[in-house]
Amino acid sequence: MKTSISSPPIFSLHLLLLLLLLLTVSLPSIQCGDLVDQICKQTPFYDLCISTLRSNSKGTESDVKGLASVVADILLANATDTLNYIRAQINQASDPEVERALAYCAELYIPVVKYNLPQAIEALSKGQFEFASDGLSDAAKEADACEKKFSGSMTSPLSDRNKLLHSLSDVAVAIVKILLKG
Repeated sequence: MKTSISSPPIFSLHLLLLLLLLLTVSLPSIQCGDLVDQICKQTPFYDLCISTLRSNSKGTESDVKGLASVVADILLANATDTLNYIRAQINQASDPEVERALAYCAELYIPVVKYNLPQAIEALSKGQFEFASDGLSDAAKEADACEKKFSGSMTSPLSDRNKLLHSLSDVAVAIVKILLKG
């Protein structure tokens, strides 16, 4: 008895090729999702990193440098929003001590928003990762200095914002340090 091996039907071959093509096309997005997860695991605030990058369409389509840029841009947006919030709080402050503390915070945030973070973002785009890291970490330092100005019986109206800014800064710096390692 002879058994013969018949050739597969054309339809099956086309279906197999179509499946391979679909897998190949969807593979980069799977790898990118994995990249976001891998990178965020190397930051001090995994959940914040994941939510920040997944909330931004550029964060799901980037390499490590692109991910660092996304977080840096969001950090700048948060710092800018916080500075605007501080200015509004200064205008509404009835306690002179709180008003002075808020003015001090504004003085700290202005260079972060106008110089430090924009220069860090530019340095990042040029591959000057050490300079970028320094500029990004300045945001955390200034947020901490602002928070310390509210001491004693004075409650900071900026605690949540300062904490978020510090955490975003730490995430951005951690990603840039991955770039520094090569």
